[in-house]
Amino acid sequence: MTQTLDSPQSAERECISRNDEVFEQVLTLVADRRDEFEKKRHVPRDMIAEFKKAGLYRASTPRRFGGEPLAPAEFLRRIERISEVDGSAGWVASFGSSLIYLAALPLDTQAELYAKGPDVAFAGGLFPVQAAERSGNGYLISGRWKFASGCKGADVLGVGIKGADPAGRPLTALLRPEQVQIAENWNVLGLRGTGSHDLVVDGVVVPEKWTFVRGSEPTVDEPLYRYPAVAYAAQVLAVVGLGVARAALDHVTAQGGRASYTSGPKAADRAGFRIGVGQAEAQLRSVRAFFYEVTEEVWATVERGDPATTEQASLLRLASAHAAKVSFEVVRSAYQLAGIPAIADGSPLQRYLRDASVVPQHAFLQEGIYDGAGAVLTGVQPFPGYP
Repeated sequence: MTQTLDSPQSAERECISRNDEVFEQVLTLVADRRDEFEKKRHVPRDMIAEFKKAGLYRASTPRRFGGEPLAPAEFLRRIERISEVDGSAGWVASFGSSLIYLAALPLDTQAELYAKGPDVAFAGGLFPVQAAERSGNGYLISGRWKFASGCKGADVLGVGIKGADPAGRPLTALLRPEQVQIAENWNVLGLRGTGSHDLVVDGVVVPEKWTFVRGSEPTVDEPLYRYPAVAYAAQVLAVVGLGVARAALDHVTAQGGRASYTSGPKAADRAGFRIGVGQAEAQLRSVRAFFYEVTEEVWATVERGDPATTEQASLLRLASAHAAKVSFEVVRSAYQLAGIPAIADGSPLQRYLRDASVVPQHAFLQEGIYDGAGAVLTGVQPFPGYP
């Protein structure tokens, strides 16, 4: 049947085209401002506003509250592309996925959260989990929490407190930015622009309806909220490594055709360089294929209404940890293949190396995940909290 220009399908295609155009503009802005993010050690609010225009901060807002949820693979590819331009910007933009956690809040709380629109930037510093006294229908909260990436541009902030979850999982309590002090102490090697500072709260009462257990049963019944939430949180960080690795490998491959500092043979004329590039390309494409293959498989499961299995959630965790590890290895290879030019302050390989080194350090992506995945694959009990 022929579709008219004003049909729903035509309107949807026009919206997608418009969003793609805005997204390409965002990539240009990130390229222009990445040095600023590095210097300021955070992505400023006006750049967060550009991410919102591109739909990144409504990508996990429920449709019932005006959101435009993206399938995980589609969202991940967008974060990967931003990360090719700047890892810190990709890391901060990735938290457009974090509203899947907030789908566990009561529906009336979510209605209040999205009352001014679906574009909500959430950041959290959940650890170390702090004790909190009961106060009426809420919790009296004080303490300090670490690693709140993107906190300086957030509309709502979360902190971890001890609750009564049978599995021992902490509660996340939500606060307004004016209720939280940001202790600017993000002085690190890589991903400097993520603004992953400490959060400090002093005697704020948070109503119980504004708390939830991360990864608990959602109150919204839409496909995205059936996708394994904690595994997705690992994926959106791992894909930053894939983007950085792609940028590093493309850079060194292009540089291989240029004359050397010593006027000797071009790098690309040497078999060792060509072999190294070929191996790195194979590594990166292979780990990326596994990463997106399992993403699409699990999404197909939940989209047809079935729950993701423990094995599927575990494969998502495994693919994420492996992507982070291999991405760093690829960037290290690119750095070494580049030779002496890589040590210059003006070389982008310095930032690629620093940024890629941070990704596998995240608790969701460390080597212990291989142990958990191996346990599930062999039918033995994995460590607590996995997958």
